[in-house]
Amino acid sequence: MLLIIRKPATPQQIAQMAETFDGAVIKLAVDVKREILAGGGELHFDCEQALLEDGSRQEDIWGADWFPATREVAFESLINLRPRQQNYSLEVQDPARRDQIEAVIRRLLEVQE
Repeated sequence: MLLIIRKPATPQQIAQMAETFDGAVIKLAVDVKREILAGGGELHFDCEQALLEDGSRQEDIWGADWFPATREVAFESLINLRPRQQNYSLEVQDPARRDQIEAVIRRLLEVQE
């Protein structure tokens, strides 16, 4: 289930987003400017479209994956391929941008036990 997350997600929301890939991974699009994310689509593109419809600007949205079991973040997505922003790879190349993306993800998805 695709959801837009604006405040720390509940365990139920995380479970809903993780259903798409049997709990293994949640595909995400993260708006680093607005500090929100969309997750749970089959493609990063689906999540990106949800944020665009919600008012985000494309240049502020980056794709990532969240692995709920290990709490790891991966930064590889087709939506990250954007030469006009000096990102020439599917992976987010700028360490500062990666830190921004990861900070938003951890703030919104790391469920406190």
